[in-house]
Amino acid sequence: MNNTLRLLWVSSLLSGALFAQEAKKADASKTETKAEKPKEELKPETKPEDVIKPAEVSTMLETELKDFEALPEGVKRVIRAALALTKLKLTYRYASHEVAQGGMDCSGAVYRVLLDEKVSGVPRQSDEMCGWTQAKGTFHRTEKVTKLDDAAFEHLRPGDLLFWSRQGGVEPGRKIPVTHVMIFLGHRVKDGKPVIYGSSDGRSYEGQRRCGVSVFNFTLPKADDPKVEFYGYAAVPGLVKEEVRKAEAAKEP
Repeated sequence: MNNTLRLLWVSSLLSGALFAQEAKKADASKTETKAEKPKEELKPETKPEDVIKPAEVSTMLETELKDFEALPEGVKRVIRAALALTKLKLTYRYASHEVAQGGMDCSGAVYRVLLDEKVSGVPRQSDEMCGWTQAKGTFHRTEKVTKLDDAAFEHLRPGDLLFWSRQGGVEPGRKIPVTHVMIFLGHRVKDGKPVIYGSSDGRSYEGQRRCGVSVFNFTLPKADDPKVEFYGYAAVPGLVKEEVRKAEAAKEP
């Protein structure tokens, strides 16, 4: 065999050996990849409170509220602070009372206002707020009330706290069945409709569903509503002296 043929033969052998070696490496790599493939991680279950919706809120001016200037100074400060928060486009955010978090829940929106206005001793949770007003003697219980012109509301004033409860008893961790709280703003000048302040994902204002820290229409659940009941209302303890409230009541016809 001459040198040229010998070189071609050797080259052919080397190429075949290299091809076989690379094929074995490729098969080994596939086997290793298949064996080492990590298990698919399970995504944590999304909870309702983890879903943050965009803010859809309404606001108004204090001048749109009937007899606003005649209210006690403490009440005017609370209502002004509440209306200021409705202008920030804050959404409904569970367990928050901080503007920096972009939203608040119902009791958080009320707590934020009262805390900023230096109201002493205000609790964070709605049922605790109700218990606080009961202990201070300003709470008015309402039962099976379906109309706002009912005599049960004769002591209701702007700046008062409004409480709702879920039907079915007290929830775990709560001493009383209250689950929702808002602030009564008063009546609009233009049509006399009652309005309230707070945070909600579902309440409405002027026929529009709202989500976040907003102004809402004040409406009551139906008497046979299987889910919710209007529980009662109360003055904010320490915000207005009791003698002032009594004097105001005495002026009424």
